Amino acid sequence: MNATACADFFHFFRSYVSNPWQVSAIAPSGQSLARLMTQEIVPGAGPVIELGPGTGIFTRALIQRGVPERDLLLVEYGSDFVRLLQDRFPNARVLWMDARQLSQYEPFLAPASAAVSGLPLLAMPPRKVIAILTGVFRHMREGASLYQFTYGPRCPVPRPILDRLGLKAGLVGRTALNIPPASVYRIRRRALRRI
Repeated sequence: MNATACADFFHFFRSYVSNPWQVSAIAPSGQSLARLMTQEIVPGAGPVIELGPGTGIFTRALIQRGVPERDLLLVEYGSDFVRLLQDRFPNARVLWMDARQLSQYEPFLAPASAAVSGLPLLAMPPRKVIAILTGVFRHMREGASLYQFTYGPRCPVPRPILDRLGLKAGLVGRTALNIPPASVYRIRRRALRRI
């Protein structure tokens, strides 16, 4: 483990201990999960929203894929993480806010081409999940996807919520190399049926 990864682990663990319901994991995501989360995102296609970036593991993976830092909108609630993200990604737009307030914010001149989420949706009440999904899809263009990971055995957004919001989810893949092992789901709007 390099010095940055070690520092990130302790930073993340300290945040978990001080507020386990907000962080919901004892360690930051690993490289294999970051690659799986970002593998379908096309660089240069437009802005990308990241919900709950924490220490920036997915942010780094997006930049390594070729997404310009200036095209990133990082939505983070933890004040310690906000400062860390501002230092590490000075050209990204970092918002210190609860992701459920996203629908009240105009993040980009152009709609986002994708979103990635490190938020612990399984630990959130349904109303909050609905508010977050409504907000993020309000700012994404038609056909754009939200990539959400989970440590659980199925999609972290229950079917009734997907149905209510006109969304569908599909498994992108799983990684056993993350601690704990994780799955990534692609969530997008359902195609409208033509009559």
